[in-house]
Amino acid sequence: MTVAPEIPGGGGRSRLRLVEGGADGVGARRAVVRDAGGKGGEAAEGVGGDEFRRALAAHAAGVVVVTALPEGEPVGMTATSFSSVSLSPPLVSFYVARTSTTWPRLRLAAGFAVNVLASHQAEVAARFAAKGVDRFAHPTRWTEGPDGVPLLDDVSAHLVCRTHHTAEVGDHILVLGLVTATSVEGAGRPLLYHQGRFGRFLEH
Repeated sequence: MTVAPEIPGGGGRSRLRLVEGGADGVGARRAVVRDAGGKGGEAAEGVGGDEFRRALAAHAAGVVVVTALPEGEPVGMTATSFSSVSLSPPLVSFYVARTSTTWPRLRLAAGFAVNVLASHQAEVAARFAAKGVDRFAHPTRWTEGPDGVPLLDDVSAHLVCRTHHTAEVGDHILVLGLVTATSVEGAGRPLLYHQGRFGRFLEH
């Protein structure tokens, strides 16, 4: 799912690559395939990469930008693998590819912010998924939140998190965050990612 070199997605673009580093967060979904007709519950061979990506592309995902301030320098990346995990304690998660060029810096931060993008922010998503650019330079607008964590302007919501746990899962790293503060900027429509393209939610 690559809208920019670092965004994973669907269709002809691998949704497993929508976030950054070719497979960061925009499509880091996981599946365990089992042979329903197999003997003794043996695991079947996994499906091929292209087949897997086509199936994942059918799932529309919300788009966020994860930001942090390791060693005083802002860092951020686009992700579509963000999800809620627990209400008590309040936990959220996202996946980042092991090949990500952002993760080595992001992992140094004690916490991070999840910036939930609004429907008009497709360019922001593409910028934070692109390689070789200063993602926080103009026209990106942001302010400092708790502990200096970067909070992007004009988003639908912010969730400020303390890193709770990380684990290696397949070719990605699972990051769990304990939510310590939130702000909802408005009831704007969310930015979605589906079949390799950004879009918005429309009510029936």
